[in-house]
Formats: sequence, C-alpha cells, structure tokens
Amino acid sequence: MTRPTPGEFGRRLRELRLGAGLSQERLAHSAGVSVRALANMESGRTAGPQRQTVQALSRALGLNADGTRALEAAAAPGRNRARPATGAAAPGILSLPRDAGDFTARAAALTALESLADGAAPDCPSVVVVAGAPGLGKTAFAVHAAHRLAPRFPDGQLYLDLRAMDAEPTRPEDALARLLAALGVAERALPQGLADRAGLFRSLTATRRLLLVLDNAADENQIRPLLPGTGTSLTIVTSRNSLTGLEAIHRVDLPLLRREEAVELLTRIVGPERVAREAQAARDLADRCGRLPLALRIAGQRLAARPQETLTKLTELLEHEERRLDLLQSGDRQVRAAFALSYGQLDTTARLLWRRCALAAGPDVSPETAAQLAGIPLREAELRLDGLCDRGLLQADPTAERYRFHDLLGLFAAEQGTAEDDPADRAGALDRTAHWMLARATAAALHFDAERHGTPAGDPDPATAPTGRDRAREWLETERAQWLAALHHAHTSGWHRLVVDTAEAMHWFSDATQHWQEWVEVFRRAADAARALGSPHEEATQLNYLSWAHNLCLHRPHAALEAADAALSVALACDDRLQTGWALGYGAGALRRLGRMDEAIARFRAAVACHRDNPSTQGRLAELTTLNALGEALRRQGLAHEALEQHLNSLEICRQGIPGQAPHILATYEAVPLLHIGHDYAALERWQEAEAPLRDAWRIFEELDMPAWLGPAQLELGRVLRRLDRPGEARTVLATALHTLTTHHHPSQAEAAAELRDLDRAHH
Repeated sequence: MTRPTPGEFGRRLRELRLGAGLSQERLAHSAGVSVRALANMESGRTAGPQRQTVQALSRALGLNADGTRALEAAAAPGRNRARPATGAAAPGILSLPRDAGDFTARAAALTALESLADGAAPDCPSVVVVAGAPGLGKTAFAVHAAHRLAPRFPDGQLYLDLRAMDAEPTRPEDALARLLAALGVAERALPQGLADRAGLFRSLTATRRLLLVLDNAADENQIRPLLPGTGTSLTIVTSRNSLTGLEAIHRVDLPLLRREEAVELLTRIVGPERVAREAQAARDLADRCGRLPLALRIAGQRLAARPQETLTKLTELLEHEERRLDLLQSGDRQVRAAFALSYGQLDTTARLLWRRCALAAGPDVSPETAAQLAGIPLREAELRLDGLCDRGLLQADPTAERYRFHDLLGLFAAEQGTAEDDPADRAGALDRTAHWMLARATAAALHFDAERHGTPAGDPDPATAPTGRDRAREWLETERAQWLAALHHAHTSGWHRLVVDTAEAMHWFSDATQHWQEWVEVFRRAADAARALGSPHEEATQLNYLSWAHNLCLHRPHAALEAADAALSVALACDDRLQTGWALGYGAGALRRLGRMDEAIARFRAAVACHRDNPSTQGRLAELTTLNALGEALRRQGLAHEALEQHLNSLEICRQGIPGQAPHILATYEAVPLLHIGHDYAALERWQEAEAPLRDAWRIFEELDMPAWLGPAQLELGRVLRRLDRPGEARTVLATALHTLTTHHHPSQAEAAAELRDLDRAHH
C-alpha cells in the first residue's frame, strides 16, 4: 500500500512551526508528541491526526481559535482517506476506557513507556507486557499510560478486553474481528480464517501509528495473532500470567506501592484534610492493605463514602486478619473476588499446593516444605511453584529458591484451605512436614557436634541434604522458622522423644548462634519432653542448656539461675556428675550477672573441681569452659592476675589437645581463652600484650562465623588500640564492633557506641 502524499495539513503545520521559530524537537516536546510523529505529520505520512493531537499542537503554537479551526480543517480530510478494506471506521469502537483522575505513582514505568513510544523502529513495533499479581493495578496503569501517550499516536488508540478470567476467553479470531472493524473493515470484507485476519491486521497497522491496549490476556497463543508485524505502533498487553513465551517484547514491572505512594493514593481519594488529621493512621492503613493498589482503592472509596468515619477506625478493623478480606470490599469491588478469579484458573493440584503453602511458617517457603505440605514429589512442586509465580500468585525470591505470598493473598490462601481441606488431611500434612523437617534439622545440626565425624546419617532425602558445615548452617538459618514450628508441633503432639533428640542435636550448633533468642524455647520444650519421658539425665541436660540460653541469648540471669538450680537438683538426684558440674557453672554465671560475685566464684570453683574429677572427654571440655568463666569472674572482682592464670591454664589444656575432637571445636575452645587473656592484660594495663591475643580471637571467631563472640573481641581490641594511642585504627575497629554488635542485638552495642563518641570527642 502506498503512503498518502503530503497534503495541506503537513504543509500548514510546517509553515506555522517555522513562523513561530520552533524546531521540531521544541514543538514536539511542548505538544507532548514524539519528534518522529511530528516529522510524519509534516511530511504527509500522517495526513490526518486526531483532534486531541491537533489541539495539543495548536496550544504549543499559540494559535487563537480561528487558527486552531483552520488547522483542524486541514487535518479532517486525511482522517477519511481510503482504507484497504471496504467500509469506513466506526467512530468510538474500542475507544479507551475512562482514565482514573486520582492515578498515583508508577513514574518510572510511565517514563519507560514514553521512551519506547518515542524510539519506535518501523521494522519492530514495540510490545510491552504488564504482568503480575491480581490487584496491582495493571489495567489502570495501561489505560492511564494510553491516555498520556495518546498525542504520540495520531492514528488512534484502541482498547480490547480479552477476558482471560472468563470460562472461555476471547478467541484470537474474534478479537481480530473487533480490531479490524475498529480500523474500518466492513463485516462483509472480513476474512474467515485466523491466519487471513491476522495478515490483514498486520497490513493495516503497518502504515498507521496506533496505540493498542490488549487487556486481560489469557496466554501467548491468544496474543500472538494480535500483534502488529511492522510499523511504529505500540501495543500494551496486560495479563495475570507472565506470558514468558512471547518473543522480542519489553516488560514493565509494577511493584507494590511504596508506603508514601500508598498514602498519596489514599490522600487523592479521601482528601488531604482527613489524611493530614490522621497521618499515622493513614500510614498504618496503607500497611494493612499490603500497599496493594486495589485494596487501597477499596479502603479509600469506603472512607470517601463515609465522610464521618475515621481512618483510625478502619485501620483498627483491618488489624484483625480474619476480617480483613471481608472489609476490603466496596460496591462491586472486592479484593477476595479478584483473588478468586486467579485461583479459579488453577488445576486441582496447583490449588492444593497453593493452599498448603499458606500452612508454612515464616515469611517464605522452600520447595521441599511445599512438597511435604502438599504430599507431592519435590520435582512436581518445583515446577508448579514456578507456575504459581508466573500467575502472580506467589513471589519468587530473587536469589534463592524460595517463595512468598503477598500478605492479602496469603490470607485468601489460608481461607481457602480452611474452606476446602478436610481437617484430618490438613493435620496429616502438618504431621508429615514436621517429621521431615525435624529429621533434616537434626542431621544438619549434627554437622556441628564435637563428638561426631563424617556426614551425619538420618536425613530424610540424602540427595538434597545440605553437605558440610557451611551448607548445614545456611539451611538451619534459612529454615529456622519452619523447623522451630515443627518442633512446636512435635511438642504439642506429644512426640517427646523427637523433641529431646532434636534439641540435643542442636546443642553444639547453638554455641555458634548465641544471638538466636529462640534457643530458650527450644530447650524449655526439650526439658518438658524429657520430664514427660521420665529421663532425669536428659532433663538435667536440657535444663542446663536452658540456663545457658537465658544467660547468653536473652540476658535474663534470674531465669538462668532458676533453670540452673532446677538442673542441679535433678542431676544430684540421679548422680549425674557431668550435669552437676554444668549446673554449678551455669548457676555461677547467672550469679555473676546478678552481681553476687562471691557466690559466683565459689560455685565456679566447685564446678571446676567437679569437672576435673571427670576423666571423660566431655569432662575436659566442661573444665575448659568453666575455667574461662571462673577467670572472667575473678577479673571482674579485680583479681586480674589470678584471672590471667586461669585463662592461660585453659589455653594450655586446649593446645595440648583433646582426643577425638574436630578442628573447629578445638579452635572454638582456643579462641575463648584468647579473648579472656586479652581482657586480662587490658585489666592489668599491659596494652601491648593484650593486642595479639585479641586479634587471634577475632580471626578465629570470624572464621567460625560466631558473631556473639566476635563483637566483644572487636570491642575490646578497639579499647586497647585507644590506649596504645592509635586513634585511626581504634575508630575503624570500634565502628566494626558496633556494626557486629548492633546487627546481632548484643547488649554491648551501647558500650561500643560510647567508646566511639569518646574517641571522637578526644580527637576533635
């Protein structure tokens, strides 16, 4: 098809532009059209732009009413140029829906679309896919963008809903029939087959600069025949599916609104005065709505319809999760209904998997956990989780194979599980998952056991089991919420042996993660379970672990002393010498933290004597730990010389070696007295001698990834460097210490901050 020859409109537009002293770039910018579009109009390739484009040009040129009418008259004949198919274009067919006057945010995405519109190449028309979860505002964005870009597309803007959520989405041949009709093809001239209709559509769009909005697309097969093949048109496709099979397209990501953007949307709907009066309630309301545009609009429209209702009231109502979806509806808009449309598109297995993911503990779920909850093979779970992400029903972690719900989608999934799943089936799924999870957690934790060597046995799926200490730690940390929930489930289910065995396996791993506050709950449950089993040796052991956790993880010395005294009573009753010594030591540690130093030192000495009489390997390790604690107590009492003696003794025992102990365990027992020796030298003001052991302790704790010990080592080294009059090094080390201590919620973080302030004051 030949292009129209330049006509009156193009000549007149060029004369007006030159007369106004404007370049094409300047006029295009002022009128909101692309330079390419303006050049096409002046050359006659676009002979009849739409009225809104002519009006924008007239305003940019500063024309009066007569001048605008004259320019409009010059454009009118070009709009009636002959089409390659019989029949005139039907005015108003597939016109854009109404734009939302309160549309908010999405500036980056809109800018990206404008760049695509301005840089269109004739051999590759731009196609943009806007996909994502229900409620993100994909249609609102596409419509708003189309209205904003309209002046750049003088040959028209078409909108077509492809009805993906219907039982029978629009067939591509039917969609083409409507698009061709909008382009002026008479019904009698409409080809019969899909291929012929698609070919005619491509030929018509090749010579037009059109903006197409194909909303609510079902899949790639529906969309492909509707895409222009050449020309400078722009097509915006929205879909709840990611349409990853489409080739050579651009994607626009619509994330959740930021909190301030969500508040701005509420402000535009309900008015700035109400939001200003309840600014914090508006922020909380944005959070209750999950910063999801649909939920925010519904909440805002409810408030707009109830001018006397406060934002605080609605926020408090939405605080109750069981009512949240009930409240997020206004007129014919419902968050639940939007979610239900996507859920209804899933097959039976995908629905089950999605519902069961809502049973997972923590913020996200792994494929292994999802497979156990759904009772399906791991490989199938992995594939289906990817499919749920493609449908916008789950969000994939960008770096790990883990998946999470949007808050409101998670509520809907849980709601569907309650409605559809048999309670016995749900209970069975939780039982199955808890057994699997605790078996893997136990095997992973045993990588840290000082008395075991080689790969621990007992993992429920050796092919996917974490290998080595680093991978085991990574798994235990990543799945922390899930295996802790499994332990709780086992405890409430009366699986006492499983609870005790899991906690015992965690003992050595807990030493490496003292910053975890959850250890108190782990060992409390295990002590209860051991008591229920009638096993006093295990009860005393778990009570000692509980005392340790109260002392070092939660820094609650009263609770630590209570647990240690209980452990001592049980250990003495069953003549367990090892646990008797540990109970004395843990009780002494609690007394020290309570400031009862004489009692603490006496108990520490008794604990050392108890362990020294125990010839077992466990007795040697216990002796080392207690010597270190005794020395610390002595130092705090001002007896730094005796403290140094105890710590040097501990270091010597460690360096002589303890048969059967793994290198990382011996390294741990070496690093602790090194830290104390550094403290002792500092207390004696032997600053130069203090530096080396503190640096050695730092190195070992860092290599073993033990932040609960690393932070204090860094803090003490920073203090020593200050006394050595090396302020630059001291500042660097103290800043590192503050970061470590703050990151892991260590109570010494305030001391590090104070040291930094003092250092800055002294050197400014």
